[in-house]
Amino acid sequence: MNLILWRHAEAEDNAANDLARQLTTKGRKQAQRVAKWLRTRVGDDAVILASPAARTIQTAEALTDQYRVVRDLAPGASARQVLAAAGWPHGLGPTVVVVGHQPTLGEVASQLLDGDPERSLPMKKGALLWFASRESHGNQPGEEEAAMLIAAMSPDMV
Repeated sequence: MNLILWRHAEAEDNAANDLARQLTTKGRKQAQRVAKWLRTRVGDDAVILASPAARTIQTAEALTDQYRVVRDLAPGASARQVLAAAGWPHGLGPTVVVVGHQPTLGEVASQLLDGDPERSLPMKKGALLWFASRESHGNQPGEEEAAMLIAAMSPDMV
């Protein structure tokens, strides 16, 4: 399974409520740049999951109109909720893209890289981290499969 953690692009600071915050003009450009890079690397069978926040939906829409809104990805979600929603490590499909929020996505990344969900790796707005699950032959029964970092991309890089 490929798991891509994509932080929403730059959003306005104020709105009627947090879930209503929209992408800024800069944020729309960030999302378009990263989506263009991502579109050439993921297949049509990729499953796209977005938080119910307007800014994550707008970020996902830069990639495709085929996405699912998942309440368990809303701001304040836990790393465990994100991994469960994506079906890690076996996945809802060969590639799952989760469009979400900080610090949660950074917590997921930290858990995948070093097993520490209490820490949050920093992620720029619009950035993504791409992981692949791989079976670790040294695992004891009940231990999770290992994650390998495939790519890290930010809007500034494309």
